[in-house]
Amino acid sequence: MTPTMLTGHQGHPIAASIEGGEQAFPVVLAHGGGQTRRAWKAVSKLLASHGFRAIAIDMRGHGDSSWATDGAYDIRDFASDLVAIAQASARKPALIGASLGGLAGIIAEGELSRDSFASLTLVDITPQMEPEGVARVVGFMAAHAREGFASPEEAAHIISQYLPHRPSRKASPGLQRYLRLGENGRYYWHWDPAFIEGVMQARITDVELIDRRRATLSAAASQLRLPVHLIRGGSSDLVSPEAVAHFRSLVPHADYSDIAEATHMVVGDKNDAFGQAIVEFLVRTHGAEVAR
Repeated sequence: MTPTMLTGHQGHPIAASIEGGEQAFPVVLAHGGGQTRRAWKAVSKLLASHGFRAIAIDMRGHGDSSWATDGAYDIRDFASDLVAIAQASARKPALIGASLGGLAGIIAEGELSRDSFASLTLVDITPQMEPEGVARVVGFMAAHAREGFASPEEAAHIISQYLPHRPSRKASPGLQRYLRLGENGRYYWHWDPAFIEGVMQARITDVELIDRRRATLSAAASQLRLPVHLIRGGSSDLVSPEAVAHFRSLVPHADYSDIAEATHMVVGDKNDAFGQAIVEFLVRTHGAEVAR
């Protein structure tokens, strides 16, 4: 499906898939690193069925959004795109951010431009991330960023090794939408390798930088005044119970949901339970506005 093109920071083209009526209450969905807007397909349909307008975006450098030719993949670059999208909306949107999208949401609302969003839902992400979990995610993304795969079947095999708790994934049309075919006949992830090489990989090996990032995110989180909902995967190796407690000390008014048997990939692991949790929060928080 041809995406709708939105405008991010400094005119950066951002691709989006939209479900729901034009006058419905808007909800922006920002995926995790290495994913695309298609990760929200089922969630978007669910939100639309409850009277929301789901706007699932490809973060810069991902999917059908433009790559940053200047390597602008700092968390504030992603956050600035979210602010630009929110400010262009006719109604202040809610934001649901998974992993990278959630980090960008914290910075967008807590540091760059407060009062940009009507609410913020964070999916398995807090300022205090477990280094081992981050290393596992980054290692998976970096391993084949440049060399790619000989076939979609090879990519499916690598994903199965990364997600052993899920049934083995076949080289389905759905999977192939996360890949792009290079001129050399090899398949590559549908995101810019510079994203992982220039930003995330450096951060997991620099203790001082990790501490500064945690401090920056914690400071931004402490400034969140809008309704907030933290959703954790019950089996997450990225967000520990201690990290949840730290976040709730910073944002004491936040709602909290724990999705049993879900890992960091909450949306893909337990989509039904996740969908129920976000709909309950959004309806409870924005029900009166949705009914307008």
